[in-house]
Amino acid sequence: MKIIDLGPGDPRLETDLLPVLSELRPHLTPALFHEVYEAGHAQGLRFSAAYADDGRCVGAAGWRIVINTSSLRKLYVDDLVTAATTRSTGVGHALVAHLEAHARAAGCHELNLDSGTHRTGAHRFYLRERFDIVAFHFTRPLTAPPSNAS
Repeated sequence: MKIIDLGPGDPRLETDLLPVLSELRPHLTPALFHEVYEAGHAQGLRFSAAYADDGRCVGAAGWRIVINTSSLRKLYVDDLVTAATTRSTGVGHALVAHLEAHARAAGCHELNLDSGTHRTGAHRFYLRERFDIVAFHFTRPLTAPPSNAS
């Protein structure tokens, strides 16, 4: 397996990474993904793609380094997904190790993420990967999310 960090403008973002990321974020169209990455990159958003030996993209991670008062410096994982056809084959573990290496190189004190309460399979994975449940995440909607009315 090979993990590659993909920068803005890399065509593999849409051809390779987005189909896998869409398994977690089905609302992302290519245009919306491009828009989010363009704005998010200025805020530190980065993407890493995991490739199987046959060249297929089998995992995706969206992440950023965040500096705040609670963690000081952390690597926050926006997205972490393994293609459904390759789950439980080590892809997620390899992506977490890749992200941890980025975090350590950047002097981060922790690696963290949020996970929807309904994603119990993902929670089992995170606990196996030695993540701890340390907080509740609260959301207060301000507007209706965009719809894909096409």
